[in-house]
Amino acid sequence: MKKIILFLSAAAILTSCSKDKYTISGTATGFENGKTVILETQDEKGMGLIAVDTVKIENGKFEIEGKVAEPAFHTLQIEGAQGKIPFILENGDITIVVNKDTIQKSKISGTYSNDEFVKFNEELTKVQKPLMDFQTKNMQTMQTAQQTKDTAVINSLMKEYSKIQAEIGVTSKAKYVDYASTHPKSFISVLIIQGMSSDPTVDSKKLESMFNGLDESLKNAKPGKAVKEKLTAMKSPSVGATAAPATK
Repeated sequence: MKKIILFLSAAAILTSCSKDKYTISGTATGFENGKTVILETQDEKGMGLIAVDTVKIENGKFEIEGKVAEPAFHTLQIEGAQGKIPFILENGDITIVVNKDTIQKSKISGTYSNDEFVKFNEELTKVQKPLMDFQTKNMQTMQTAQQTKDTAVINSLMKEYSKIQAEIGVTSKAKYVDYASTHPKSFISVLIIQGMSSDPTVDSKKLESMFNGLDESLKNAKPGKAVKEKLTAMKSPSVGATAAPATK
């Protein structure tokens, strides 16, 4: 029994040591051999996407290998496909299943952050479902009202749409906060907190508490450092503030 435990421990150590690089294993259905797959990321200034690596599809498959210092959002662009595939690039084995006709439904799995990204998006989709249902149900009615210039119907639909949208906004915000507070090791959490740090109405103490609860690796990642700078700025006196002049 001890030998088995030692063997499993050694295997775990070897596995963890081998995760100092990423391997993206892709299955691409509906694409011809030789089509290019481009791994992209946002440039440093946030002005656009730049290519990190390119490979070719062979027999319906492709593979990209490399190494990153920390997780970051990337996209895959496949020649001949409409749309990009967003995912989190991090060291580990990432699996991506793509179908040319349903590029937006590509399946991503294999690493913790990507599995969490998928689950989080599924939860947000459920929250936004009432709005999607409303749009589907009333699309034809709205089009007809616009064609006949029936302002009463248009205003009624827009009022109801805005009400649902506001309710979903409140629910979504609660989901974001709850997720970031309960998933300290998820890359999604530090991105949520970074987004909150740009909201002037956010409670700085709540923000700091959420940030302090994050795993150290996320605090030291680029989004984490950006949050840290914002928190420092929140604690500092306002720029240009001066002491009141003494009265004579």
